[in-house]
Amino acid sequence: MTAIAFLTMDSLDDFVAYDHLLTAELNRRGIEVREISWRARDVAWADYPLVVIRSPWDYQQDLPGFLKVLTEIDASGARMENNLSVCQWNCRKSYLRDLQQAGLSIIPTTWLDEVTVQSLADATAQISEPELIMKPLIGANADLTERLPSALTKTQLQQLVSLYQGRSVLVQPFLTSVLDPGEYSLVYFNGNFSHAILKTPASGDFRVQEEHGSTITPVAPPVAVRQLADRTIHELPSDLLYARVDILLLAPEQPALIEVELIEPSLYLPFHPQATKRFCEAILQRL
Repeated sequence: MTAIAFLTMDSLDDFVAYDHLLTAELNRRGIEVREISWRARDVAWADYPLVVIRSPWDYQQDLPGFLKVLTEIDASGARMENNLSVCQWNCRKSYLRDLQQAGLSIIPTTWLDEVTVQSLADATAQISEPELIMKPLIGANADLTERLPSALTKTQLQQLVSLYQGRSVLVQPFLTSVLDPGEYSLVYFNGNFSHAILKTPASGDFRVQEEHGSTITPVAPPVAVRQLADRTIHELPSDLLYARVDILLLAPEQPALIEVELIEPSLYLPFHPQATKRFCEAILQRL
């Protein structure tokens, strides 16, 4: 039986993961899956013809260490999906600027290399919406993501400077469309559309991750949303085993990218009857 590796983390106890669905399906097809934490040491990566990055959902805690491991996998001769150059590009949200320059719509964003009282005051002055979102350039799982009034007090500005000390951040208007209808996620395997879901936050929250109590619903995405996602996949810089395109509405029929997840996205496999099978077939094509 051929063995491949799924790159994960030390413990998924606090997360919602679906890798077991893939493992069971691949086993039925004669493929053994070995789950290996990215923090494991002395792994013989060359023993695996394929390493699929699946659920290393704490990589933002040590990005240099994580990228070092990916570099080691890449150098071992094992095929890594998605590949190293894609991960290096996608691990910082500045990739959204590249996509915007390619003509794709993103949420209006101010980029701050350094967070100071003055830079924050200047950034918030550009926001016409009553609330804003701040998040680090390197982040996952909504870590250090703040929803705030656009008119920040001096005390709030100072607190944010302290919170984001040493980090680059992005500042965006808070879009009420994240609450209703919600955030669309469109999933692609080997460049082909597979399925889509709609994520709506729990009451009183704005975060759409399942770990924060959001509701996940299978959905046929609106035409404009699907078109933006398809264009995004076409513009991405490499052949991808998997991709997830996350989209919010700036206004009805006016979608914009919020994220393009190419490293370790949840792929919401249980929410479409063919999703697990499709992903396994894509993996087998890579073998």
